[in-house]
Amino acid sequence: MSVDAAFVVRSRAAANGAALAAPMRAAQMKQPLIAVLIPCCNEELTIGSVVRDFRSALPDADIYVYDNNSRDRTIAVAQEAGAICRREEKQGKGNVVRRMFADIEADVYVLVDGDDTYDAASVNRLIEPILYSQVDVVNAVRKATVRDAFRPGHSFGNTLLTTLVARTFGSRFTDMLSGYRAMSRRFVKSFPAMSERFEIETEIAVHALELRLGIVEIPAPYRQRPEGSVSKLSTVRDGIRILMAILLLLKAERPFQFFASVSAMAFLLTAVLSAPLLVTYLETGLVPRLPTAVLVTGLSIFGLLTLMSGIILETVTRGRREAKRMHYLSIPVLALPVGRTTRIGRTTSVCCPAVFTLPYRALPQTCSQKNGSIAGAPMEDAAPRS
Repeated sequence: MSVDAAFVVRSRAAANGAALAAPMRAAQMKQPLIAVLIPCCNEELTIGSVVRDFRSALPDADIYVYDNNSRDRTIAVAQEAGAICRREEKQGKGNVVRRMFADIEADVYVLVDGDDTYDAASVNRLIEPILYSQVDVVNAVRKATVRDAFRPGHSFGNTLLTTLVARTFGSRFTDMLSGYRAMSRRFVKSFPAMSERFEIETEIAVHALELRLGIVEIPAPYRQRPEGSVSKLSTVRDGIRILMAILLLLKAERPFQFFASVSAMAFLLTAVLSAPLLVTYLETGLVPRLPTAVLVTGLSIFGLLTLMSGIILETVTRGRREAKRMHYLSIPVLALPVGRTTRIGRTTSVCCPAVFTLPYRALPQTCSQKNGSIAGAPMEDAAPRS
């Protein structure tokens, strides 16, 4: 082969390589796509200000308002404010969130209620750990700005249910029922969203805990609903639904723990009922209460079958958990190129090469900002990873 021919071959190869690499570089250099998701039902009084506040905080984000059978002008007000409006006819917040997660494509998802009780200015602090530290869920811990921000019974119910989940699945959340959080694409597209109503926050928390994902909590102001706006959350009815959802999730995600508890109660009742029968039999050689003896036998069989079911289902659940983890890992991670500039809200951030490990105590100081500093104190127990 002559020198000229070899040069032509090398030139064509270089051109082909550049053509193949160009889309990859373009994909890497694109700005992260942020979507703000607002489920609504009869929020005419507040939805306009919510959309405008998030538009001001995130000028480049897509803001979606999903109407859930509103009987007022919620959709019209949201459209006037500049939101992308859609409808979901199946009643319930869980149904709306499921539809949102299925329909919308983005790199970062911000889920917030449309009642104008959450602080839109805090959204930049919520999305920064996802963009720069590959965290999957950033939960806004509500800090009341006025005494009556929480309805009577809500604060107690939230603490009780959050503690129950912490004791069962892990203590990574302190405000599990907050309606304001940011999530990664990996999390959203691997989340099944089986709940129908306000149990959706519990399902989100348990899913993140079971897959052992990166979780950060950031305090954010929480204010009272504007006068005339009515909450759709019933303290007693929805509290019972959330409690039942926790029990069902315990059965589905921790079957051995659930069925072993039922088996232990059956064996305990068997021991209490069989003790007098055993004493009488040892003294007289007779079993005078035959129905009780039959009941004891049935309870013993029930307890044994329940225990074996828990052992078998624990093995099945482990396989399901591994499958969910593999599906989560199959979704490309959002990796911003080192040194590139990214617009977040009204600030400009430069991504640095430092990567930190979990757990987090506050926002990791992984980026510098040209027009302001990142809120949050330095991490206490995180160490750089080479």
